[in-house]
Amino acid sequence: MGPPRGRRSTRGISLGLLALCLAAARCLQSQGVSLYIPQSAINATIQEDILLSVDYSCHGVPTIEWKHTSNWGMQKIVEWKPGALANVSPSHKGRVCTFDNGSIQLFRVGVRDSGYYVVTVTEHPGSSQIGTIVLHVSEVLYEDLHLVAVFLAFLAAVAAVLISLMWVCNRCAYKFQRKRRHKLKESTTEEIELQDIEC
Repeated sequence: MGPPRGRRSTRGISLGLLALCLAAARCLQSQGVSLYIPQSAINATIQEDILLSVDYSCHGVPTIEWKHTSNWGMQKIVEWKPGALANVSPSHKGRVCTFDNGSIQLFRVGVRDSGYYVVTVTEHPGSSQIGTIVLHVSEVLYEDLHLVAVFLAFLAAVAAVLISLMWVCNRCAYKFQRKRRHKLKESTTEEIELQDIEC
């Protein structure tokens, strides 16, 4: 004899509901977009190349958009789909490089590049994720360290020349004093000889 009919149907309904819930969760997971930002704040100096690194996961091919917000306003930097050409704004032409994982690289950053960089990854309307990276660009005290190195080398060369000149002057003074002493000695000897002759 098998189990009663009522138990079988409730068990089947429970398993059916469980399978339905799992399928719905899988469906929602596959449609959602997740975004990962390893470094949310970056410090850089002028003329440096920096990487605004992100990584995303989604079911389809998303649209990736980067915008820059600062004291000077907000502007769109670039928009693209992985594997397709990027639509770079005129203000960043030749200064930005895109990657399929959603990251961008900015070349030769300046102080005006400081601010908030907002990335939006959109798979379809209603399914998107937004992330923000803060960039702070500072000026170097001496904008070109190469100039400082050249200036220090110049000072070292001048110091070496001055030391050499002092050494040469010292040698000349020593020789001059030696000759003078020799002449004084000779004149003293001549005077003594003349005195002896006169006597």
